[in-house]
Amino acid sequence: MSWLAIVILALGSYALKAAGPLLVGDRQPSPGAARLLALVAVPLLAALIVVQTVGDGKHLVLDARVPALAVAALCVWRRAPFLVTVLAAAATAALLRAL
Repeated sequence: MSWLAIVILALGSYALKAAGPLLVGDRQPSPGAARLLALVAVPLLAALIVVQTVGDGKHLVLDARVPALAVAALCVWRRAPFLVTVLAAAATAALLRAL
């Protein structure tokens, strides 16, 4: 990839990131839109996590990351602190990969 393409993509990324505050300004979304955005955020994040955990582009991959994700979900469900959640999931993955 050429440096020109990287610079163009970087500028486009910054332009898209700046477009929201510039176009919306200080306006607040309508109550219906705010409820919809609140409902969509968590499932979208969960879907991205699952896709990154079990997919490699074309195939389903079931390795040590899947039980580690389950341990992390259990920690979140039990309201464990973030550091405990990360360490428990990392330890699970490391232990399973060592076996």
